[in-house]
Amino acid sequence: MSEPEFGDIQMHVVRPKEPVVGRVVESTPCLKGRSASFVRHVAIDVSGTPLAGTFRAGQSFGVIPPGETDKGKPHPVRLYSISAPTWGDDGEGNVLSTTCKRLIDEFSEEGSDTHDLFVGLCSNYLCDLKVGDEVLVSGPAGKRFLLPSEPEKHDYVFVATGTGIAPFRGMVMELLEHPDGPRKSEVHLVIGVPYGTDLMYDTWFTELAEKHDNFHYHTVISRPEVGRRMYVDQYIVQTSDPFHRVLGSDRTLLYICGIEGMQIGIYRLLQELGVAEEYLKLPDEGLDLATADAATIKRVKPAARCMVEVY
Repeated sequence: MSEPEFGDIQMHVVRPKEPVVGRVVESTPCLKGRSASFVRHVAIDVSGTPLAGTFRAGQSFGVIPPGETDKGKPHPVRLYSISAPTWGDDGEGNVLSTTCKRLIDEFSEEGSDTHDLFVGLCSNYLCDLKVGDEVLVSGPAGKRFLLPSEPEKHDYVFVATGTGIAPFRGMVMELLEHPDGPRKSEVHLVIGVPYGTDLMYDTWFTELAEKHDNFHYHTVISRPEVGRRMYVDQYIVQTSDPFHRVLGSDRTLLYICGIEGMQIGIYRLLQELGVAEEYLKLPDEGLDLATADAATIKRVKPAARCMVEVY
C-alpha cells in the first residue's frame, strides 16, 4: 500500500487579523452555458506579499469582506479553495484563484409565513469585484487536501459536486501541465452538477481529456433534460470499468470535495465495492454503511489514502 507524503507545507503565512492587499486580475464566467447559477473564476495577484509563492494546489486562502457585523466588529475571514496550481495562474506563484458562486437563497423564521432573501456576504462581494479592484486576503490554509510530494507514485480519483471542482482544476493542471512534463499517473475526475449548463471549466477539461490518454473526465448530471437522474456515487458504482479496477489498486488516492453530505454516498459505494478498509476508518468493526444512518456515517473518518473537503 502506497500512502501519500506531502512534504513541507506552509500555512498561515498571512494571518486574518493582519491581511495583505491583493489585486483582482481576472473575473470571468466559468459555466458551460446559460444557467440559473452564477459562478466566476476570480484570480487575485498577491505579488510582493508573503502569500506569493507559498500556496499549494488544494489549499485555501482567506478573504476578509469590507464592512462590519451587526455588533460593529470586522467581518470574519471566509475561506475559499485555491483553483490555481502551485505555480499560480501566472506561472510564477503570484496569482492565486478560486471558483466563486454567487449565493442567493430564501429563508423564513420558524412559524412565520414571511420569506426573505439571504444574500451571501463574501461570495457576492467576490463575484462583484472588477479587474483592478483590491481585496484583503490571508492564508494559505490546509495541510492534507494536497497532491503528494511524489505524485507519479500514485493514481487519482477526484470526485466533486458543484464548486467543489475548484481544487481539482489546480491539481489536474499540476499533474498534466507541469513545467517538467505531464505525469503518467492515471487520473479520473468525476464532477456532479444538476444541469449540463452548470459544468465548470468544461471546455478546458474536455480538451485535456482529448490531449492526455491518462486523464478521464466524467460528467454526472442529476437533473438531465432526457434520461434518468444520476449522482456521482451511483455513477462510480455502475461504471464497472474503470472504477472497480482503479479504486482496488493500492496506488490510488481518493479526493472528495463538495457540499457536506456528498461523502455519505461515496463511503457507501466504497464498502459496496469491497474497498472501504483501504480508504476509511470505521467507528465500529463490521459497520454496515448501507443501512447506517447519516449521523453514524459522519463518524467515519478518512484513512491515509482518502482526502475529504466538504462544506
